[in-house]
Order: sequence, then C-alpha cells, then structure tokens
Amino acid sequence: MLNTMIDAHVQCMQNLKTMEPALRLVGDMLLQCLLDGCKIMICGNGGSASDAQHFAAEIVGRFERERRAYPAVALSTDTSILTAVGNDYGYDEVFARQVDGLGRPGDVLLGISTSGGSPNVIRAVKRGKSLGLRTVGLLGKDGGDLKRMVDHAIVVESAATARIQEIHIFILHYWAWQIESGLPQLTGDQV
Repeated sequence: MLNTMIDAHVQCMQNLKTMEPALRLVGDMLLQCLLDGCKIMICGNGGSASDAQHFAAEIVGRFERERRAYPAVALSTDTSILTAVGNDYGYDEVFARQVDGLGRPGDVLLGISTSGGSPNVIRAVKRGKSLGLRTVGLLGKDGGDLKRMVDHAIVVESAATARIQEIHIFILHYWAWQIESGLPQLTGDQV
C-alpha cells in the first residue's frame, strides 16, 4: 500500500508542473494584496481548516526569512464566533458572517475545499464577491461548484482527499515562499 500511496502522491506532484502559470498568478495576487495594505482571509473545514491556520501563520509569522508581519486570518480559529454564528445563523454562515465583518475591497478570500462543494465556503465566496473581495479556490476532485464561482480556481484533480490535502499544503508553501520573496526583508537592527 505504501508504494501505491507514494505513486499517487508523485503523480499529483507531477501534475503541478502544468499548473505553474496559474499558481504564480495567484501568488503574485496574494503578494500584491499585502503590499497594498489589504489582508488575506482563509477558510476551510477539517483538514482544510488546519491548512487555513497554517497558511495564516506563515503570513503573520514568517515562512523562511525575517520580515515584518502581514495581515492574514484563518476564519476557522475563533470558537466563540464559530459557535455563536453556527447557533444563531446556521453552520453554513460561519465563514460568510466573518467575511461581512472583516472583509474590505482589495482583500483576498482563499477558500479551501477538497470537494469544491463545502456549503459554508461557497457562502463565504458569494459574500466576499458581493463585497468586492478577490476570491481564490484551492480545490480538489473536479473543483465542484466553487470552481465556477471563484476568480481563480486551483484544482488538484484526485479522488483521494489525502492526496489533495498533501498537494494543497505544498501549494500553500509555494505561495508563502513567493509572497515572502517579494516582501521587504528586515535588517539586523529591525529584527
């Protein structure tokens, strides 16, 4: 089984090479968003929620080199907001309501969904677009409904959720590297 899993992972990684122009375009957009003084908001469920938190940490903290912090927020992290909104408005609104409160034109909303069909991510994207946010879908399988809704769809075409998630984290690391490479570096006195 290990060899089968490795082969499937390698095949998914190989497919990324053909996606390089789209990946670079999104990475450039994320970088420009931050340079313009806007923020990145990220949402997803389960493992995708973890990926959202991981990516936000790379932007606010650092990826590989010292620089100032930039604004990014994972919409899956505040349990009080999630439970209050889920209780009062329903689980499908947990991300959209946060987009309402935090989103401003120029911001980027990154929705992560291995199926491309997560109702709460779909609702967040709809809300973001209505507020003038740029939208990106980091998706799996065939991209689902989100593929047609977002401004930029990055689809890892695999039926295996685990393989999709492995590639998603690689893409997020690529974007973190791309963003960090374009940001001003701190000098020793500024660290």
